[in-house]
This record gives sequence, C-alpha cells and structure tokens, in this order.
Amino acid sequence: MSFDSKKFRNALSRLAPGVPVVPGVTDDAAPGGIPVGVTANAFTSVSLEPPLVLVCLDNDTGCLGAFTEGTHFAINILDESQRNLSDMFAGPQEHKFKDQSFDTWDSGCPILPGCLANLECRRTEVYEGGDHVILLGRVELIGLADQGRPLLYYRSAYARLGDD
Repeated sequence: MSFDSKKFRNALSRLAPGVPVVPGVTDDAAPGGIPVGVTANAFTSVSLEPPLVLVCLDNDTGCLGAFTEGTHFAINILDESQRNLSDMFAGPQEHKFKDQSFDTWDSGCPILPGCLANLECRRTEVYEGGDHVILLGRVELIGLADQGRPLLYYRSAYARLGDD
C-alpha cells in the first residue's frame, strides 16, 4: 500500500492553528544584521518550565540561516485583523521589513505591533525534521494584548472563531 501524501496534507489541514510571523536577524555586515521574517503554520509550546516553544521552517526558506545560525528569533501571534501581514511574510524574502513598522526588544528581532502576543526567544536547538528544520527556543520576553481574536488557518484557508 503506497502512502498518500495528498491525503496526509488534507488530514493535517483539519487542525486550525493560529498564525504567527516569525522574525529573525541575519548575520550580515549591516549593523545589527538585516531583519527577516516568515509566516509559519507549525508552532507550538513545548514546556512551561523552562518556557520552551518550537517552530518548524521549510528547508527552502530563503532566510533560513538567520534562524539556524542566529541566537534569537521572535514569535508574533497575529490578530484576525492582521491577515495582510501573514500574506506578506508568506512569500519570498524581499526586504519585508523595509516599509513595515516594528519594535525591537533585547535581541533586535522585529516585534510587530497589534499582535495578540509577542515572544522573544533564544534559540536553544536546531533539529532536522524531514523537509523542515525544527527550531527550539527558550522564551525570554513576552508581550500580550489586552483583547483580540486569533487569525486562524483551517483547510488551507484563513478562518475565524465564531461569535461568542
């Protein structure tokens, strides 16, 4: 019996994860490096003590070195009103932060305003995972919004929570 990759992908699309934009900083000659970022659909908490998260990035991610070689990355968990950011960071790297406002915390990784939550993480491990790289990070700083609703991705499309 052969494995049906399309059916596997379809099965996994039944999970409705929140959408994070994951920025890092390249190790280029520019002072502090160049900010880069990607939209990820594989992100989860790992441990409360110590505070660990993981994110999976495709091996073909153009700025992968910023994450596998850099010391830090951030997780910006998007609000449902930030679909444009998810779309923008889902494509190829083309100086995505050039016209995008952001803050920086201790590591210099971009922290996007208006998110439900922002996490600044120290990269602790990098693992190979098939056609992806798995980054494990220790959360060092946290920012939380007072209100909002998550941007979700379900069955290969954006989704939203039903009204309460």
